[in-house]
Amino acid sequence: MKKTIMATALIAATGFAGAAQADKLDDIIASGTLRCAVVLDFPPMGMRDANNEPVGFDVDYCNDLAAALGVTAEIVETPFPERIPALMSGRVDVGVASTSDTLERAKTVGFTIPYFAFEMAVTANDGAGIASYEGMKGHTVGAVAGTYEAIALEKQVQEWGEGEFRPYQTQADVFLALSQGQLDATVSTSTVAMANVKTGNFPGISVVGKAPFDTDYVALFTSRNEYGLINYLNLFVNQQIRTGRYAELYEKWVGGDLPDLTVPNAYR
Repeated sequence: MKKTIMATALIAATGFAGAAQADKLDDIIASGTLRCAVVLDFPPMGMRDANNEPVGFDVDYCNDLAAALGVTAEIVETPFPERIPALMSGRVDVGVASTSDTLERAKTVGFTIPYFAFEMAVTANDGAGIASYEGMKGHTVGAVAGTYEAIALEKQVQEWGEGEFRPYQTQADVFLALSQGQLDATVSTSTVAMANVKTGNFPGISVVGKAPFDTDYVALFTSRNEYGLINYLNLFVNQQIRTGRYAELYEKWVGGDLPDLTVPNAYR
């Protein structure tokens, strides 16, 4: 009887061990390919170069992750609304797609610690004499209508009681107006700001400082129940930061002050 019980326990333990080994991390390594969902119309995070090849911060980040795993990266172009559906349908393994780590999304997918942080920056026309966020007071400012920064900036102008706020349809419209002197300053994500300044398409503008708006932390994501893969991704993000690779990629694609990925008064 005792031998029978022991044999049964051994079989059960072996079964559990087999189930534990069925991990997405192992599947990716065995397949030799890491499929990353990446948004390719969101420069400088993801875009296409003159040869129509995917490039950008998120593209490099996926390539780094694949190299760490010893597999080949496959960039799967994924528009913003399709990021999570692409994972749920099995078209991708991991999202490297500038995705805000909201509690609502976390009901569906598993998020890592933040790998990037979008901070808000002030970009000004060089002739306006604006050197900071407070320096916009009394000036004509604008942003893309309906965005978080536009709503916050318009409210700020109303609180200042002076100056003017103008809404625009696209970021290109905003930066063109800024370059032409129709606007004195704008507030946008730091990535958008630096990317537009770097293009040289909008002469006479400069990023002059940060805007005191909430930081938008974004994370890698994968299936919610893939704990082994999520643990690996968390360690990978940690390694990117402490080896200096995060700083290197930020300087390459964005430039300026490196955003802190640590949430104040909370764990990372």
